[in-house]
This record gives sequence, C-alpha cells and structure tokens, in this order.
Amino acid sequence: MQIQIKDVSQQYVQKGVTFQALSHVNLDIQKGEFICLLGPSGCGKTTLLNAIAGFVPITQGSITINGVPVKEPSIQNVTIFQNYGLLPWRNVQKNVELGLESNKSLSKQDIHAIASQYIDLVGLEKFKNHHPHQLSGGMQQRVSIARALAVNPEIIFMDEPFGALDALTRMKMQDEIAQIQVTQKKTILFVTHDIDESVYLADRIVVMTPNPGKIKSIIPVDLGRPRDRTSVDFFHLRDRVFEEFGMVPEEKTEYFI
Repeated sequence: MQIQIKDVSQQYVQKGVTFQALSHVNLDIQKGEFICLLGPSGCGKTTLLNAIAGFVPITQGSITINGVPVKEPSIQNVTIFQNYGLLPWRNVQKNVELGLESNKSLSKQDIHAIASQYIDLVGLEKFKNHHPHQLSGGMQQRVSIARALAVNPEIIFMDEPFGALDALTRMKMQDEIAQIQVTQKKTILFVTHDIDESVYLADRIVVMTPNPGKIKSIIPVDLGRPRDRTSVDFFHLRDRVFEEFGMVPEEKTEYFI
C-alpha cells in the first residue's frame, strides 16, 4: 500500500465561521497508480491533495504514506502547481538542477548529467540555456515536470497543472505526462475539473462533491495506453462520468458500430 486515507475530515475557521472542507474521506492508492481527483471548484479536491502532501493539517482521521503518518511535506514527494514555480534568473538547465543541489552525495557533474537526462525526456534539450521568459507556458510546465522527476520522487502531486494552458498545448502536455507515467511508473495524484482530462489520464477517477467535500464514487478507467480520445470506449466512459455529476454531455454521444 502506498497511500492510505482513513475517515479524513478537515475544518477551518474563516471570519468566525467554521467551514467543513472535507468530510469522512476514505481512499487507498496503490504504488504506481495515476489517480485523478475530479470535481467542481470548491469540492475540496485541492484541500485533499494538500493534506496528503502534508501542507495542511487534518482535523479528523489519518493519512499514511507507506505506513508512515503524514505530518509535513516529504522530500521524497514533489508537488507541481499551475504557476510552474520556475526561478526567472536561472536557465532551464539550472532550474532543473535546483532540487538536486541539496543532495550532498552528488557531484556537480552528476547533477548536470541527471538534469540533462530529464530535460531530454521532456523534449527541451535545445532549450537548456533559455530562461523562463523565453519559453511558452507549455514549455515552462515541461521544465517544472523535468525538475520534479529529476529528484526521483516516490509520489508526484499535481494541482491542475495544465489549467492555464490553451486547449492544444494542454492536450500535448497530457500526452507528455501520460507517456512519463508509462515509462517512469510514478504514483501520481492529479487534481482536475476537466472530465475529458481525467478519462485520458487516470487509472481511477475519484469523483468529489462539495459542501462539504466528500467522495461520491470511484470509477476505474479500463482503457489501454496510449488512449484514443475519439474511441467509442473513451466516449462511453466520459458519458458515465458526466452522469455521476447528474449532467448530460452537451452533445450526447451517438455510437455507430
């Protein structure tokens, strides 16, 4: 077992009013799984991700990773946010090296070689000397992914990392992270409000509902990889997820066999 979430609730007080962000959440995540937390804004999916990552305390229940209670962020896990978090005065090479510099067992040559390996993996080998302002949004996100992978984390937490990208770049980045999942076999916990994105990426989709945030259902995604966004099976599953939210897709899929 990699991550175990048992009866987790989380409250916070805002202007004297107690707000229930999460209510009695239970979830087990296996090593190497790609889990999408899916739901509308305010459903607690980011709060849950931050609690698992150790950034926010819980008021009830327990969260363990490999049997160890989560009390604070771990250097064995990394979080990727929407804003990329790149240092503007560092070029691509130096940004990816950043997380490796605290590892005293690595020489400068080792750090350079490891960073270069992951820059190549995300297809930015020709941009190693560029600074963030010289890169597109999608390229900056690739740098943040390379930096995360370079430290060889056990778990990658991703909080709507592609939300600020245009549609075409977003699909390309989905392809990138899906391929990385296949080759690197990392455990990934991915927050999204995009149903198509969750079907394309996840091994299981955790559907969350708001007020307070709780898990409504967990949907296995029994599709092979790489996935075909135009396949009948993809649309069947997409429609099923829409129905979990009590919604009918704007264009209900018609199937012709």
